[in-house]
Amino acid sequence: MKILSFDLKLIGLIFIVLLFFASNSILARMAIFTQNIDAFSFTFVRIISAMFVLLVIYFYKNKNIKISLKTNYLSGFMFFLYAICFSYSYINMPAGIGTLILFAVVQLSMIILALFLSEKLTLNKILGITIAFVGLIYLLYPKADFTISYFHTFLMLLSGIAWAIFSVLGKKSNNAILNASDSFVKAFIFSILFAIFYLFFFENSLKIDFYTSILATISGSITTAFGVFIWYSILPKMQIMTASIVQLIVPIIAIVLSIIFLNETFTFELFISTIVILLGIFIALYKKRKT
Repeated sequence: MKILSFDLKLIGLIFIVLLFFASNSILARMAIFTQNIDAFSFTFVRIISAMFVLLVIYFYKNKNIKISLKTNYLSGFMFFLYAICFSYSYINMPAGIGTLILFAVVQLSMIILALFLSEKLTLNKILGITIAFVGLIYLLYPKADFTISYFHTFLMLLSGIAWAIFSVLGKKSNNAILNASDSFVKAFIFSILFAIFYLFFFENSLKIDFYTSILATISGSITTAFGVFIWYSILPKMQIMTASIVQLIVPIIAIVLSIIFLNETFTFELFISTIVILLGIFIALYKKRKT
């Protein structure tokens, strides 16, 4: 009974995390599509609000805040890189397609990292990764009735790689709230550095209004802060491959949410590429049960 209870709790936490991850795409697209907030401002508000919430939780649990400024910069930079590329890609990309590209790259990157770190490259992994890439190429290949910005796609590819590395680094977490808070403090430092560069070269391009600031704050303080906190809590209990496959449901959730909240169209190309990519990753991660 204890094992069953633990499994159900873990499944519940995983579902919440996946819902939060999918919601981030919807919130980003909803805000940036209005053109009343620039991509950097959305990212900055998202990171600072997430950092604030995590530090409050950390202080509540420990009655102090001890964040070292000497370590963990790689994790912070990877989250910042993921978040900034994520926001800029949604300037010209539907939420459903963006999430599919993001998590296809995340899964493939995590599979490659897992193989590099510990696991053998089997025939089904080679076949699965190849099929998944074919699905991604099919989605991105130019068609008369379906176009996609390759620059913004490239940004989403970078975002996916950065999130994959951030997740693999989080697998080493032995204190979820400390490690998550620490990562966001470092991500905030990188945001400040980027802000200096941004204001120097694009001084008049910052913009934000009340509605978009609320969306960015929700994305940071709820779906990002609690999403990463819970993710860091459950990552050590999973293998990298398992952590990869549980994220497969995120694009499906995001596509459904984008149709409901953003009136996006579920195209034939999106349907086929989704099936092919998920099939490829499933094959890559499939293991026969031992009898």
